[in-house]
Amino acid sequence: MIRINLLGQARPKAAKQTVPLEATVQILLFGAAVVVAAVVLFVVYMSQNRQLDQTKARIRDLQTEKASLQQIKSDVDKFESQKAVLQQRIDVIETLQKNRSGAQDLLQMVANTVVRVDALWLTSMTKTGDSLVIEGEAGSINSVANFITELKRSGYFTDVEIKNAKENDIRPAVQTYSFSMSVTIAPQQNGAPTTQATGATQPPPPARKGRS
Repeated sequence: MIRINLLGQARPKAAKQTVPLEATVQILLFGAAVVVAAVVLFVVYMSQNRQLDQTKARIRDLQTEKASLQQIKSDVDKFESQKAVLQQRIDVIETLQKNRSGAQDLLQMVANTVVRVDALWLTSMTKTGDSLVIEGEAGSINSVANFITELKRSGYFTDVEIKNAKENDIRPAVQTYSFSMSVTIAPQQNGAPTTQATGATQPPPPARKGRS
């Protein structure tokens, strides 16, 4: 199609719209801010993600360590239980050994005293703590008195107290006296009395036994 300009004038050109410089600068600054913000957010995200991974790894390590410590605690508790059982057995054995040794020492103490007295023999002994009740028979009251003296001089016994002493007719053909007395066992160290009465000496081992 052919167009003819009948007016004979040049057709004016459309004017171009221009963007103000200030608006252009604002757009560029906004774009730059968006880019910077995106970079900063990315860096922060990567840092937080790395810290999160490290925290998860630390948690796994702590959980592994906790499981190991729980196993060790279980082993220790088992060991302590076994130790308590063994210690209880040891205590029982030591108590039995001490009681057996103490009974032997007590009999030896009494025997060392009895052999120094003529015409006297024992019929029973009852031990309660550190107290000892002795019952026996003697050929005379003097034998009973001598036995009391020897008990005091031995250093093995203290607080000797006669309860009764009377003539009996267990052996009609022989005059005898029954007696009962209580004594306190003196503390011992290494099988020897810790204290000795004045002028007392350690009784020698018995060479012979009379009517004991």
